[in-house]
Amino acid sequence: MPDCVVITRPLAQAGALARRVALMGREAVVFPLLEIHPLSDPSALRNALADLSGYAMVAFVSPNAIHATFAVVRDWPREVPLAVMGEGSRNALAQYGVTSANAAIVSPGDAKRTDSQTLLEALDIAALRGKRVLILRGETGRELLADALRSAGVHVTQVAAYRRAAPVLDEPRRMQLCRLLDAQNDWIVTSSESLRILVQMVQQVAGDSGMAKVQQQSIIMPHIRIQETAQTLGFRNITLTGSGDEQLLAALQSRR
Repeated sequence: MPDCVVITRPLAQAGALARRVALMGREAVVFPLLEIHPLSDPSALRNALADLSGYAMVAFVSPNAIHATFAVVRDWPREVPLAVMGEGSRNALAQYGVTSANAAIVSPGDAKRTDSQTLLEALDIAALRGKRVLILRGETGRELLADALRSAGVHVTQVAAYRRAAPVLDEPRRMQLCRLLDAQNDWIVTSSESLRILVQMVQQVAGDSGMAKVQQQSIIMPHIRIQETAQTLGFRNITLTGSGDEQLLAALQSRR
């Protein structure tokens, strides 16, 4: 059995999964590959959220966008539908009391490809034509969802709710990464950006020999776009699960 389960989510989102991994009898190591920060100027976000009644739909690209939004909005208007990418975002909404029991929530039907393309396939775009849609996202990200909606005649407002950054690779993190590379672990990676940051860190710390080691590690991921990134980066031991922590944990259980 692999040595540890390395959880690479941002620190604030890693604890719950780490506790569940520990309950399985596995050692969980939290090694964030992304940091989530508030906006230096949240005025545009606050303005966009001041009156949600004018939107035919509000789309969240990630749980981080949901948490940033509900730091501003206390009660979601029931008449405004929401769109999310996957199970993690549905769970994030539930933390604020928003579920399919009291709101219209659209998400992709394919749990292994929870991205903008599959969300578009789930939307009734014809019903949105000529109406206003708000997309809440990080400061940077894919434009596919906004571009596709605009090309279909939807009036899209896209607003940043948070910003992402790579963690500082200080000496304690360098040492921890070297120890992880020298073992054989299961890595849970939940974004393509995190995987690219991991590769950059390994190259800085251990060069080509480190890359050879990390490419042999077991990488567990929830959807196909991360899998495609992993294959491009030379990873060989890839497990694709589907959206949601339950499927990630089931994959770990099968490796015992």
